[in-house]
Amino acid sequence: MANTQGPQGNHDPAGSTQMFRAFVDEAPQGRQAASTGGGPRVGLIIGVVLAVAVVAAVAWLALK
Repeated sequence: MANTQGPQGNHDPAGSTQMFRAFVDEAPQGRQAASTGGGPRVGLIIGVVLAVAVVAAVAWLALK
C-alpha cells in the first residue's frame, strides 16, 4: 500500500491519494445521512422561531 501511484504516475509514499479517494467515495453516503437527519432539525428550528414569535406577540400586546 505504501507504493501507491498518483494519477501522473508519481510515487505517493504516504498513500494519501488512496485515502482521498476513499474519502470522496464515502462522502455521498455521509451527505445522505446528514440530509435525512436534517428533517427533525428543520422542524425544531421552525418550532423555536414560532415560539419566539408567539412570545414577542404576547409581549407586544401586553405593552400596547
